[in-house]
Amino acid sequence: MDAKTGRAEVLGTVVLLLGALAVTYILWPVPPPAPHGQGQQSDSCQLVLVESIPQDLQVASSPAQPLPQAWLQLLDAARESVHVASFYWSLTGADIGVNDSSSQQGEALLQKLEQLPGRNVSLAVVTSEPTLASNSTDLRLLVAHGAQVRQVPMRQLTGGVLHTKFWVVDQRHLYVGSANMDWRSLTQVKELGVVIYNCSQLARDLEKTFQTYWVLGAPHATLPKHWPGNYSTHINRFHPLQDSFSGLPTTAYLSASPPALCPYGRTGDLDALLAVMGGAREFLYVSVMEYFPTTRFRHPTRYWPVLDSALREAAVSRGVHVRLLVSCWLNTDPRMFPFLRSLQALSDPAASISVDVKVYIVPVGNHSNIPFGRVNHSKFMVTERAAYIGTSNWSEDYFSSTAGVGLVVRQDPPHSSPGPAPVQEQLRQVFERDWGSPYTVSLDGQAQGQDCAWQV
Repeated sequence: MDAKTGRAEVLGTVVLLLGALAVTYILWPVPPPAPHGQGQQSDSCQLVLVESIPQDLQVASSPAQPLPQAWLQLLDAARESVHVASFYWSLTGADIGVNDSSSQQGEALLQKLEQLPGRNVSLAVVTSEPTLASNSTDLRLLVAHGAQVRQVPMRQLTGGVLHTKFWVVDQRHLYVGSANMDWRSLTQVKELGVVIYNCSQLARDLEKTFQTYWVLGAPHATLPKHWPGNYSTHINRFHPLQDSFSGLPTTAYLSASPPALCPYGRTGDLDALLAVMGGAREFLYVSVMEYFPTTRFRHPTRYWPVLDSALREAAVSRGVHVRLLVSCWLNTDPRMFPFLRSLQALSDPAASISVDVKVYIVPVGNHSNIPFGRVNHSKFMVTERAAYIGTSNWSEDYFSSTAGVGLVVRQDPPHSSPGPAPVQEQLRQVFERDWGSPYTVSLDGQAQGQDCAWQV
């Protein structure tokens, strides 16, 4: 080998190494995971359902705790890091030109978030680009106080949006649920989620999903064909976390969508839903804002019967009692109702087929000055065996192109009484409270598509 050839080979090797380092830099999680000092403590996982109830809505009590209080408590507990993934941000009334006292809880939350960097708690945020809240100044304010923010161009990457909603605090506590970082989610929209405290294994697992968003928010980022190994997980529906939560034997795992954002080992959100539905033997209750067995944001519309067929199969083949509670509000698309009536028509008591569909209507009352409020925004499912709490509506796009997460939990009853009720029992109580409330109507009642909002 002559000197010229040798120099060329050395130069080629250097170029390859620099290229590998560049790829590693792009795909390496940024910001780096917070120190694991607290995570080295023994876990004592505690699960708490949380919900927000719109002002002036009279509902019976439930096992769920107030969401605004839970979020503030999470921020107070933070010692190292707070990582938030949310569709958009709108925590002040001024964002949408509304002067209403119900925005105060969101503004108090924003103030708490501003204070984190001053307490030496790092704040990192991922959100969808472009944003629905084009006039919001929340993120600029947080950046000015030391937060790191990345916007993920999901439309360019997958054709969807970043619709997810979760927090990871100190890689030890987590929140997953339907609530966006929006003051209306605290006082004007009915939301449901879950907070899990002192559970580093699950929190670190959710952090891996946060990191998939974070890297895709980097300039000129592209979807990797194969995610590097540090994004993979061993916690999934085949190997769930098994631990004791508040003394209850518990199995749990996190799912994600779309498939392009599921590194090795991660259960897809659709697969998680289908697994929970397939395990039902007695009842299957679903509460979701919007239900379409089609695409919603692609044209022409394509039929997509995956979840609809699973509900029908459960009712017909296994005799499972199916209840579906959907939302109806000023922005409801009336094209949803033929699909709901088709599902309801399957019910046949003589053949032991039980399928019931109802609509939940949050009265507008004297809140008509607040846009995009007064709706049941929850997205959960519960059976006698398991609970699923997610961030997605039920149509094809949310599972094929839009980013979201889900949590599947199953708990065994306590060995002695009294003791905490399993989460699936608590969630059943929440569902049955809503199902029997005065705000719920049958398909043959007042829910007629365009006329969902009760008169002011």
